[in-house]
Amino acid sequence: MIEIRLHGRGGQGSVKASMILAEAAFQGGKYVQAFPRFGVERRGAPVEAFTRIDDKPVQIRSQIYYPDGIIVLDPTLIEVIDVTSGLKKNGWILINSDKKPDDFNFDNHYKVYTVDATKIAVENHLGSRAAPIVNTAIVGAFAKITGEVEMKAVEKGIDSAIPRMREENKKAAYQAYDSIKLN
Repeated sequence: MIEIRLHGRGGQGSVKASMILAEAAFQGGKYVQAFPRFGVERRGAPVEAFTRIDDKPVQIRSQIYYPDGIIVLDPTLIEVIDVTSGLKKNGWILINSDKKPDDFNFDNHYKVYTVDATKIAVENHLGSRAAPIVNTAIVGAFAKITGEVEMKAVEKGIDSAIPRMREENKKAAYQAYDSIKLN
């Protein structure tokens, strides 16, 4: 089983990203589970979402305490929250950032990846310049770094979860897939 915890802020699409990710894995024949954890429900407030992917039915019904990987949709959260809490040794961290992975000071036991999902979202008119929606770009980046989902399945996940601007969202996912930086 692969367990992923997503950290973002309200309005960035963290919850939707976990749903798209789960749908893409489901399209690939996997068993999945996706769910959010909200604190204060308002735009800009920290949000966590979770996704489980497995080859057999998922029986666990709790939040994810020891993830295999972390996705950070808003890099300012790294200064406020211990996003690596519980992250397994040799786990991975995918960060929405224009910085290089080496610019982040994490334990050497983690693989760090970055992708400028904000720039990609703005270029594709997803959200506004002030509040870009980076979820589909992040899912495309996830597909690249893990190989757990294929991009055709990501497209189907976008078709299923995104009500409008589907082609722009698919384009963003492919751009992120091709733009990953690894430490």
